[in-house]
Amino acid sequence: MAPSEWDPKLPRQAANSTNALMDPPVSIPDPYGWLRDDKRENEEMLDYLKAENSYTQSMTRHLQGLQEDLYKEFLSSLQETDHSTPRPWGEWWYYTRTYKGSPHATYCRSPKTSDSLNKMIDWDGSKDSPILPGEQVYLDVNVLAKNQSYCNVGFVASSPSQELLAYSIDYSGAEDYEVHIRNLTSGHDFALKKTGPSGEGGLRGKNDDLLTSDDFTWGKDEKTFYYTTADSAHRTYRLYERKNWDSEDFTDALLMEEKDHLFSCSVDKSFDEKYIFYGTSSKDTSEVWYIDLSTDADDAEMKCVSPRRTNVLYDVESHDGRWYISTNFGNSTNMKLMTAPAKPNSLTDWKLVEDGDGDPVFDGSLVKSLDSFTAFKTHAVLEGREDGIPRVWTYSFETNDFIRLEFDDAAYVVGLSTNYEIDAANVAYEYSSMLAPPSTIEISLNDDSQRSVLKTQSVPGYDNVLYGTDRLEVLSRDGKTQIPISVVYHKDTMGKVKDGERVPVHLYGYGSYGESVDANFDSTRLPLLKRGMIYVIAHIRGGGEMGQQWYEEPNGAKLLCKENTFNDFVDVAHFLVENWTIPQMLSCEGRSAGGLLIGASINQAPELFRVAILGVPFVDVAVTMTDSSIPLTSGEWIEWGNPNEEKYFQYMMDYSPMNNVQEGKTYPACWVTGGLHDPRVAYWEPSKFTATLRHSNPNNEHPVCMKLDLHQGHFSSSDRYKFYRELASDYSFLLDQLG
Repeated sequence: MAPSEWDPKLPRQAANSTNALMDPPVSIPDPYGWLRDDKRENEEMLDYLKAENSYTQSMTRHLQGLQEDLYKEFLSSLQETDHSTPRPWGEWWYYTRTYKGSPHATYCRSPKTSDSLNKMIDWDGSKDSPILPGEQVYLDVNVLAKNQSYCNVGFVASSPSQELLAYSIDYSGAEDYEVHIRNLTSGHDFALKKTGPSGEGGLRGKNDDLLTSDDFTWGKDEKTFYYTTADSAHRTYRLYERKNWDSEDFTDALLMEEKDHLFSCSVDKSFDEKYIFYGTSSKDTSEVWYIDLSTDADDAEMKCVSPRRTNVLYDVESHDGRWYISTNFGNSTNMKLMTAPAKPNSLTDWKLVEDGDGDPVFDGSLVKSLDSFTAFKTHAVLEGREDGIPRVWTYSFETNDFIRLEFDDAAYVVGLSTNYEIDAANVAYEYSSMLAPPSTIEISLNDDSQRSVLKTQSVPGYDNVLYGTDRLEVLSRDGKTQIPISVVYHKDTMGKVKDGERVPVHLYGYGSYGESVDANFDSTRLPLLKRGMIYVIAHIRGGGEMGQQWYEEPNGAKLLCKENTFNDFVDVAHFLVENWTIPQMLSCEGRSAGGLLIGASINQAPELFRVAILGVPFVDVAVTMTDSSIPLTSGEWIEWGNPNEEKYFQYMMDYSPMNNVQEGKTYPACWVTGGLHDPRVAYWEPSKFTATLRHSNPNNEHPVCMKLDLHQGHFSSSDRYKFYRELASDYSFLLDQLG
């Protein structure tokens, strides 16, 4: 129901909404609401969570041997002592290293004595051997994580001179990041402090540490940087400029504050380092401001590229005195690419970018979608999607040639890798497929036939000849929408299917926010494939696999067509049962909004699945969305709708997993996870859903187990060994229930 202080005459979906609030308000049953404690301190609640964990331990004690086997199998496919692909920046090569037995990465750099990486690398594969001559360790996360129950490093940003390093670190999982600056010559580490009263210049942390929302960029010199902070609802809303950070007289200036609770902000520096960009956006509207770093004025004025217009999204990059703008301006389905002089209030000058034949490179149509634009000195690299597959294109600023890079595999994942230098002649890309481990490929901007594989991830014991992959389409229940699925399997398993045998299948999905789940390589699938399972990714509506139309109303899966997400997933499951498996051998999995997908799908068709994994699941949709005090809620109204409004209330109630658990039904065995300090999906959501599943079906023959980490947030552990332990727990439950 609406909070008591709300004026019922005020619309709340957006500033221009004409949708009235529920009048009179309607109560939503919430029998397990007592589990909510925003401070995470209530002893009764904590005892309940510990009891749930104890129950899960007792139910899975017999799986310890299988968990250990899976854990060892994960490690056997991992080159534990390894390194990332070194990338050049000025006089240095930058890369990270991992060491056997160390859970976190180590950041390294080496002097660039040659432009040829292959000539410089002479690594013998050992822990003690440097990757490149003169190797320097400038940040060892293992040292930071020592004696910490949780540790996650956010940004790692070298200063313009590369003499200083700024980095952020979260020790709770709540995504409040401390900021440190390290002198890379002396090694001195400086923990930044906040200024002003509580709530000004960052949230108040221990010892008045500056806490940010993990958003930071250096200014034009090393005396100045910019950062953002979050409000009590974890919404990023303020931009600060800090000057003279290393003196006792440092100053913080509040440059911008976003007061609309539907919007969140960010800060970044243009690739050409000429501008600081401050972006603020909701799910369907955005606005970009900038600071010109070329001015000599101490207090450069912030100017707006184009004032926000409802339902107009845009993002900006700069090149040679011009803006390059990806936008849906003009009500296009997908983002188009436009350009204008680099000046404020430039909308009237926006024009489509054209190729050498005078055709728009991205016109916003259904043919292809644009995701990002990166401007190097001579060319731009554009990332997007075409035919449901990630693509990259190059655009010459001189000739206007527009070229799509081609690769051999029928389906793959490709995107820009780390590239620091704007004047690079060759650009690095990351490439993989369901069968091909990730590779870093360097491709010439002037001749895309000139390619060099810099590094391919080593997967010990993996032989891709033994495995197969397919990309298929499943017809949805509407009779017209084709749902793509990506499939990977051991060839022996698919041979059994062709002989008429039914085999176990694991179905994964997400389907929200326009985010794509791509068909990449993942060595952690191998233990399932070796045990005779087929692994399927359902590219359901709500994602962005087929462009923005796959996400937006009226035919996507957002707001009042959200149920398309769940229907698509269930339709794919029916296809799998009709062709490869049986319900007793079908499992499913999703995380976060993907957990909502799984919850809604097993409510719709509990008889279709034998096992369900719900990771940090967003399952109490209606109750959460009514309460804007819950972190990140109000900004989500444009994704799901606001149930305080009549227009959205009943539709949301009809699919919200918590409110649609069927009584007297046999549900699949459920493995539910959560984190006590999760700011995105609060711990009480998986807790309440677990209890609801059990209460509604006390005689269900299949177990419902919850594993709630009391030291973690939303994301999987940054400790890679702990991550593999957790995954071994997930998969051991799955395999045990499938028999």
